[in-house]
Amino acid sequence: MTPPAKPSDEVMIDVQAMERLLQAVYEHAGCSPAEATQISRNLIGANLRGHDSHGVIRTARYIQNLRDGIVFANRDAVVEKENDVLAIIDGRFGFGQTVGPQTVDIGVAKAKQKGVAVTALKHAGHLGRIGEWAEQAAASNVASIHMVNARGSLLLAPFGGIDRRAGTSPFCAGFPETDGEPIILDFATSLVAEGKALVALRGGTPLPDGAIITPEGEPTSDPSPLYGDLDDNQVPSPYSGPGALCSFGLHKGSGLNFFMEMMGGALTGSGTAGALGEDKRRAVCNGMLSVYLAVEFFHEDDWLAREVRAYIEFVKSSRPTETGGEVLIPGEKERRIMAERTVSGLPISGQAWSDILAAARSVGLGDDEIQALL
Repeated sequence: MTPPAKPSDEVMIDVQAMERLLQAVYEHAGCSPAEATQISRNLIGANLRGHDSHGVIRTARYIQNLRDGIVFANRDAVVEKENDVLAIIDGRFGFGQTVGPQTVDIGVAKAKQKGVAVTALKHAGHLGRIGEWAEQAAASNVASIHMVNARGSLLLAPFGGIDRRAGTSPFCAGFPETDGEPIILDFATSLVAEGKALVALRGGTPLPDGAIITPEGEPTSDPSPLYGDLDDNQVPSPYSGPGALCSFGLHKGSGLNFFMEMMGGALTGSGTAGALGEDKRRAVCNGMLSVYLAVEFFHEDDWLAREVRAYIEFVKSSRPTETGGEVLIPGEKERRIMAERTVSGLPISGQAWSDILAAARSVGLGDDEIQALL
């Protein structure tokens, strides 16, 4: 696969080829083969499900974060304090794709023993698509809820305000479905995730109206105010612009965003987005408070499975608002996109693809090596 002729072009990249390339990029950047695989599959998994904002477009930023000491390769999570149902875990600024699944393993194991468990993860690198951690729990027949913040991530203006005061702070819930795929709800409490603004900035899907607020307090769909002026070789930083993201659902989304800071930031010990009187922005890291519920402790027979199936059928029987339309349950759209993209490949904007190739070259991969991987 050769680079696109123009940054605005879209290219389709084979899934296996993308995994080979990213694997090589992260290994050259200092990650172990196992960690490089975990990061690559997590990012590609987001693209496969249509969440391009948390996918391979993150590569250039991840490599820059390694260089800047924001995240560190090959660091495992450490349990600081625990009892039968609770674990407080320090991610030690390791990759979220390493410390995230380690945290879920701890929570699932405790829930399997006691029926319920809570994990409080602090100081994690970017955790990627949080739905993956809910899927991991659901694979063990454990329902889960995840509340996430990003310390030092000043991206979002509170409802009624202009100035940045919070991150995009996602909420996620997962429920195991007996006869099929898990039911996964995963969303940022901003109208769009910052990664979606990055996708739009780099030539991908445009933003909806009102996703961004300008420094003058005007709503816009233009992602530029979030990033500011960029030169051709600069990795876009969402902390450089004068504008801000907006929450979804007006005061309701803003209120939920506030509580992600309380749960994921303050309660875990990771820290909230910021505070008055500080000379500089806090170092960025993720905090995640997770609750795990082993469903077999709630029902020993097949009542739960039958009830879940019946409710899914009930919801989907609602008449669609559009002719030929369909009511979908959480996670259903993502599964359909995944089935399609597994075959067709990953659609990547020309600019995003150029950024990935630049990141590959920056860690020492030559053009011939890149071509051989693709």
